[in-house]
Amino acid sequence: MPLPPSIHVSSHPLVQHKLTKMRDKETSSANFRRLLREIGLLLGYDATRDLPLMTTRIETPIEAMEAPLLDGKKLVIVPILRAGLGLAEGVLDLVPLARMGHVGLYRDPRTLQAVEYYFKIPGDIGDRDVIVCDPMLATAHSAIAAVDRLKETGAKRIKVICILAAEPGARAFAEVHPDVPVFTAAVDAKLNDHGYIVPGLGDAGDRLFGTK
Repeated sequence: MPLPPSIHVSSHPLVQHKLTKMRDKETSSANFRRLLREIGLLLGYDATRDLPLMTTRIETPIEAMEAPLLDGKKLVIVPILRAGLGLAEGVLDLVPLARMGHVGLYRDPRTLQAVEYYFKIPGDIGDRDVIVCDPMLATAHSAIAAVDRLKETGAKRIKVICILAAEPGARAFAEVHPDVPVFTAAVDAKLNDHGYIVPGLGDAGDRLFGTK
């Protein structure tokens, strides 16, 4: 069965190469951190390709011209703590003037449901494009909860970037938020009994920060 139309899987060779390096259990935390940042930039490029433009008159060294610039208020990047921070750095490299929000969620080990402990975003979120960064879309409970909260506060134009999704999680997210595009490097087939993506790449937060 094909994936929902809101799930976009990158076929870019650099994205696929970097994901393979991240899956490898021999990859160090330092290299994992670098690769996560780099893949965040590449996926961010896909996610921002439809940002609105305006034109402004400038002077080149040769002559005057009408040239394109981003229109509207600055983008907001919202990492889901903690692993989303590493992914957000890559998007910030792409859009350095973007604003930042933060959503703190952890997964209850018994129920696998997302529990919120922190939420801070710009007050005018409804006027801005929002990119949510969460490296793993496993059960999708965290991403669903984060987007729920963003919509409750008025966000209208939301996208999600993750480096890896599980098919059950991707379908669950698309069912709840079919209007929110997801940009990912790959979709793996299943989850194990602990809610980890299989074959996956392990716990992105632990590998990013060297906590295991």
